[in-house]
Amino acid sequence: MNERLEKYEEKMLKTLDNLEEEYQGIRAGRANPHILDRITVDYYGTPTPLQQVGNISVPDPKCIVISPWEAKMVKEIERAINASDIGINPTNDGKSIRLVFPDLTEERRKDLVKDVKKKGEESKVAIRNIRRDGIDQFKKIAKAGEVSEDEGKDLEDEMQKLTDKYIAEIEKKVEAKSKELMTV
Repeated sequence: MNERLEKYEEKMLKTLDNLEEEYQGIRAGRANPHILDRITVDYYGTPTPLQQVGNISVPDPKCIVISPWEAKMVKEIERAINASDIGINPTNDGKSIRLVFPDLTEERRKDLVKDVKKKGEESKVAIRNIRRDGIDQFKKIAKAGEVSEDEGKDLEDEMQKLTDKYIAEIEKKVEAKSKELMTV
């Protein structure tokens, strides 16, 4: 592959990885510890990721248990979960926190699918913006005489093929996540 295209493919790959991370945070009715990835806890005045202040386990498909390493962190973790947007109320037994995941309603599933499609569309826009930047760059170097006009056109064609490839990947991910959400 042409080294001029590599940096754009790298950006497209990062966009795809970002979408996957976003999708991990969307719960599909099963307990998934990744929904806690973005939650930070006030640990002695420092915002600290939840995973760094306690042990997170999934004893069954509908429950996550968070066992802090310091007993006094239970209240802080509970406060951080309540302040987050995961939509689950934590139960606190003094030593650990339990998050019980209710079954998703049909309406909630449809809302989540809409969210999945919206995030997919945002990723496609990002990919298209990367394509536009690349094509603009290729036109500039062709105009400046760094490459011939034909090579410039070839680079533009390759960029379009790259874009099509990543758009198709995004569509596959959107479809897979939507199917997972609608499965009862």
